[in-house]
Amino acid sequence: MDASGKRILIVEDDPGLRFTMTDTLEDAGFAVRGADNGAEAIRLLGSEPFDVVLTDLRLPGRDGLEVLREARTKFPPPSVITMTGYGSIESAVEAMKLGAEDYLTKPFSRDEFLLLLAKVLRVRSLEEENRDLKRRIVSRSLFEELVGKSKAMQDVFDLISLVAETDATVLVLGESGTGKELVARALHRRGKRRDGPFVALNCTAIPESLFEAELFGYEKGAFTGADRRRTGRIEQAHGGTLFLDEIAEMPPSAQAKLLRVLQERSFARIGGGESVHVDIRVVSATNREDLKAMVEEGTFREDLFYRLDVFAIRLPPLRERREDMPLLVEHFLEKLGGACRVSDKAMALLMDHRFPGNVRELWNVMERASILCREGTIGPEHLPPEFPGAEKRLSGNIPAPGEILPLRDAVKRFETDYIQRALQAVGGSRTRASGLLGIGRKALWERLKR
Repeated sequence: MDASGKRILIVEDDPGLRFTMTDTLEDAGFAVRGADNGAEAIRLLGSEPFDVVLTDLRLPGRDGLEVLREARTKFPPPSVITMTGYGSIESAVEAMKLGAEDYLTKPFSRDEFLLLLAKVLRVRSLEEENRDLKRRIVSRSLFEELVGKSKAMQDVFDLISLVAETDATVLVLGESGTGKELVARALHRRGKRRDGPFVALNCTAIPESLFEAELFGYEKGAFTGADRRRTGRIEQAHGGTLFLDEIAEMPPSAQAKLLRVLQERSFARIGGGESVHVDIRVVSATNREDLKAMVEEGTFREDLFYRLDVFAIRLPPLRERREDMPLLVEHFLEKLGGACRVSDKAMALLMDHRFPGNVRELWNVMERASILCREGTIGPEHLPPEFPGAEKRLSGNIPAPGEILPLRDAVKRFETDYIQRALQAVGGSRTRASGLLGIGRKALWERLKR
């Protein structure tokens, strides 16, 4: 029985029994407090945390059931074992209905007492493990795919938790590939709008001439080709979250209209005069650390900047949280099927690499390596060319000068090398590699399996 750190409260008006139980438990390594009446026990429960309460049911003043009820109000509640005389078992049964874990019938032996306590602590430990597992599962799902145990990432998680339940406009800052959209999705998932839509718009992906139509929508006949009304991203996000990625690239003409939306929560579709009212939470993101400098240069509206920068969250680049690398690698390999592991040499190379593309680059590296890895262990030879030792396997597939192999084996070596080079050229994408090689994706997959 592991007694480390366990705190026990003994509530017993018989001083001899209380002393004996206290002495036994302290010898076993428990921290023990004692009370000779219910009122004192309730006072102690209000001022100190306990793992287990052992209480007599018959006490002067406030009885053991009152002690039990008080214990059940604590979080987390201590486990309660009641003690009763042989003729009062009905009271012990009543106590168990109210939440007591078990009871002891007086007189009881030292071994009986310790065995029951060990059983209760074992059950309590399993319940705590279960609660912790549920917390971690919920936390992981609420933070989407954000992974990290470093202080930098824990600070990010704390900020997300702090602002998620509010309607504050959030600006997410970070280099490309750090996971800014994942932060936006976590804010949505943890917030009160979680049941509403999450609508994302990448400001760099829309031509300037179409930007306002995409953002605000349009009425039928608003321009050539507008043969029906179309709702924009803002309207689609009603009741939920609108995520504007790479906000620094938003055209100046759209910036003024977005400002009105943030101020008045209303806008007009292109070609329409009717005001459309929306209830949205806006989260924006940029990889421009100098967004304030853009304001000073006049390339980004100052009033819009202050509307967006109500609450800022900065995502650290991967090079600033290298201690998260093994956790991220494990997470990505699990998503890729969990068939491979990473050798110590390969992990050392990953830890030393600067990863200018951040977490997105690491994902591409691991996807490529998992394709090339056939022995179950990813080594340096499975990493891209910019990693030292990565090209050894590729060059090793070509027959050495003067080496004569059966034609079938030589063709197989060449084919393996050529496919690996194609995958390397497209960052590990099987779809793009199959197009580059002029074969079907299924055919490529069959060759990779062989």
